[in-house]
Formats: sequence, structure tokens, C-alpha cells
Amino acid sequence: MRGKYRILAACSLIALTVASCANPNDRTSSMPADEHPTLEAYNRKMFEFNYQVDKYVLKPTAKGYRAITTPYIRERVNNALANIKEPISAFNHLLQGEFKESGVNLSRLVINSTLGLAGMYDVAGGWGLKPSKAGFDETLARWCIKDGPFIVLPLLGPATPRSTVGMAVDSLTNPVFLATLNAPADVKDKIYYGYSAVSVIALRESALDLLDDLERNSVDYYTTMRSAFLQNRQNQNCINGDENISYDFDFGFEEEDQIFDEMNN
Repeated sequence: MRGKYRILAACSLIALTVASCANPNDRTSSMPADEHPTLEAYNRKMFEFNYQVDKYVLKPTAKGYRAITTPYIRERVNNALANIKEPISAFNHLLQGEFKESGVNLSRLVINSTLGLAGMYDVAGGWGLKPSKAGFDETLARWCIKDGPFIVLPLLGPATPRSTVGMAVDSLTNPVFLATLNAPADVKDKIYYGYSAVSVIALRESALDLLDDLERNSVDYYTTMRSAFLQNRQNQNCINGDENISYDFDFGFEEEDQIFDEMNN
């Protein structure tokens, strides 16, 4: 598992290094409208690499998953995966000073893990305890940490320096990762990487129709994905009152906000 720490540390280092390239006088927490030519050249090459991996591995796997399951089964899987992340949301709401929301997350975890059969059924939602997701990226935004430029990470896809650090911290605070810390290495890897594989496949399946539509209607798929990702960056107010920049790109897809919100947590 040491390798996992090294990977996360490397991602954080790269993200912070890229963030330092941003204009220090820019008061907003997001990237400028235009990319630096060198960064755009890298992003496009990495985007093409990720596209090929998705085309020949992830997308066919997601289609196979959809073919052998029903919407009912996929909903149960998605609910269970969301339930596992409730402690992450509770932790980050706490860091943001949102104690009520943190309590709701913990209540949802207890209720859905028991009465909801390991989270497969959202019993808590039916009782008025609605989902309230939060990640470390959002926490950093809340504490006025700048977003930095748009970057494309190997395999992980669209990101910013801040979201990269957020992903790393969320991964280290994931209950599945924490629960297997003291387990034998072979057991630990099977559980965590199995969970990660299911999460990726379920997420990719949920985005099949959206991404197909985006690609089909795009003149430049990279630019379209970049715009869609930036549009769905959460617009959080700093605790000191400063507000992050917002992006207004409307592609006309009703599920877009939901899908890309899942991609950032």
C-alpha cells in the first residue's frame, strides 16, 4: 500500500506545482479563460491518451455492465457506493463548519447501512434526510484556496490543482481504505482495488449517454469536455466572503450537472 501513498503524494505535488504557475494576482480561484499554449499541448495529448483508454477499455466495460444488469440493480449499486462516501461528506462538512449537514451525513450512514441494507436503499432520504455531498476540494474552496489552471491527469481525466489534492485526500479518508489499513496486503489490495473498479465502472456507465452526446455534438471534443468540466466546478463562497468565478456553458443536457458533480467527489 506504500505505492498508493507515493502515487497520491506525487499527484498532490504535481497539482501544487501547476497551481504555482497561475497568476498570483488573480483573485479568482479558477483558471483563466485561455490556457497557456504549453499546458494546452500537454492537456490535449493526455486527453487523447485517456480517450483511447476509455474507448477500448472503460467504455466497453461500462456497456457490458449495463447489458448484464437492470436499472434497478444499478440503482442499488450506486446507492451503496454513495453510502460508503457519507463519512467523507460528514468530515468535510465539519471542516467547513457545517455541523448540521455533517450530522445529516452521519444519520444517513447509520440509517441506510442498517435499514437500507448496506446502503442499497435510501431509507433516510424518504425520512427527509436528503443527500448533502462534500469533498476536500469543496473544503479547500470554502477556505479560499485557489483552483488553478485546468489540467488533464493520466487516467483520472479533467482536473485542477485543487481538485487533484481534493481527490488525494478523499481517497485517503475513504472508509474502505481506512478499514483495510491493518489488513494483510493481499486482502487489502483485493478489497480496495475491487471497490475502486466497481466505482469506476458504475460511474462510467452513468455517463455513457451524456458523453456520447457531448462527443457527437462537438467540433472539438477536448474543448467541449474542458468547458463542461469547468461549468460544473462547484461555485463556493470563501469564508471571508470572496466568491469563486463561475462558468456558464449550457449544453442542454439535463443530467450533466449530476454526472460531472459525481466525477469531482
